[in-house]
Formats: sequence, C-alpha cells, structure tokens
Amino acid sequence: MLTEFLSLLCLGLSLGFEDEKKNETLPKPSFSALSSLVVGYRGNVTLRCQSHFQNVTFMLGKLQDSRYRQEQRSTGHKAEFFLTHLEPKDAGMYFCAYKTMVSQEWSGESEYLQLKVRANRLIFAATFSCLSISILFLAVFFINRCTQHGSSHGDSTKRISHSEFPKQEATDLSNLERISVSTERPPQGGSHADLYLRQSLSSAEEPQDLVNVQCGR
Repeated sequence: MLTEFLSLLCLGLSLGFEDEKKNETLPKPSFSALSSLVVGYRGNVTLRCQSHFQNVTFMLGKLQDSRYRQEQRSTGHKAEFFLTHLEPKDAGMYFCAYKTMVSQEWSGESEYLQLKVRANRLIFAATFSCLSISILFLAVFFINRCTQHGSSHGDSTKRISHSEFPKQEATDLSNLERISVSTERPPQGGSHADLYLRQSLSSAEEPQDLVNVQCGR
C-alpha cells in the first residue's frame, strides 16, 4: 500500500514538472554572424543561433518578410545557417528562435542582425550608362525640334515679305505711270480752245477779224 502511494506521488510530481516546463518561457537564444554582415553581390554569409538546451529545432526568420523561414534540427545546442548567392533583395534584419521537444513552443526572438548586400558595380555602371544615353537622346531631340521650329518660322516670314514686295512695287509703278500720263496730256478744255484759236486764225482775212476773234476768246 505504501509502495503504491509513493509511486502515484512520484508520477504526479513528474507530470506537474512537465506541465510547468511546458508553460515556462524559454530564454532567448544568442545570434551572431561568423563573417561580415556586409557582403558583395552573390556573396555568402553564415549565421549562428545558440540556445541553452540540446535536441532543439532552430528557426531563422526575417523581419521584413513574415513568410521567410528556415528550420534546422540539432542534437546539440547550436545551429548554423548558410546564406549563399546573396542579392540586394536578400538584405534586411534577421533573427532566430528555437523550440524543445517538450515545450513545442518557440522561444522569444533573438537580437536582430542587419545584413547588407552591395550592388554589383557592373550592373550599376550599365544602368548609369543607359540612363545617360537616354538623357542625351532626349536633349538632342528637343534641340532639333526647337531648331526646326525656328527655321520654319523664319522661312514663313521671308515668304510673306517677298510676296508683299512685288505687290507694293507694282502699285508704285502704276502710280508713276498715271502721273507721267497726266503731265504729258493737256487738259481737255485747253485743247479745244487752242484748236478753235488756230481755226479762227487761219480763217481770218483781216486784222479786225483777228482782233474780234481774240476778244471773243
């Protein structure tokens, strides 16, 4: 009887200890980089996560991407994550966590490590060259358009001035002809009077008639 009681007591204590262990919060792991966190284009980096327990599952996460996750099972108390062929899109803040076989709950997140990936110089040079060529092309295009607009405006002004000049010249010549004709031809009234006088002088036979004709004029 006493033996059965002691067995039940030990079982209850062990179950209580396991429940308490499940409910307790696991301490945060330590997180570090084995190489520089500033890498070049297509470079590599190794991140290490370490806990206080063995036989745990480690998890690597990214702060800016909730879908990013890498898990690694370890019989020891640490795990290493190898990040290879890195590109600028892989840069960001990384962290790690772990869970034990007993707890099945993830520990708190470790401190954050910021990974930086430098852009490829060749890609940067190519992008800069394309941008410079595009700007130069636009500048040449606008200069050409402005030059064509100015030349067309000048040609239209010349055509207008040339088309008006012959009209003005023809008008001036017509006025000059009218003036010259008017100076050469005597007035109509004076022409009849002179004709009448010559007829009278030719028909007059005596001086008296000439006097009378002149007086009658």
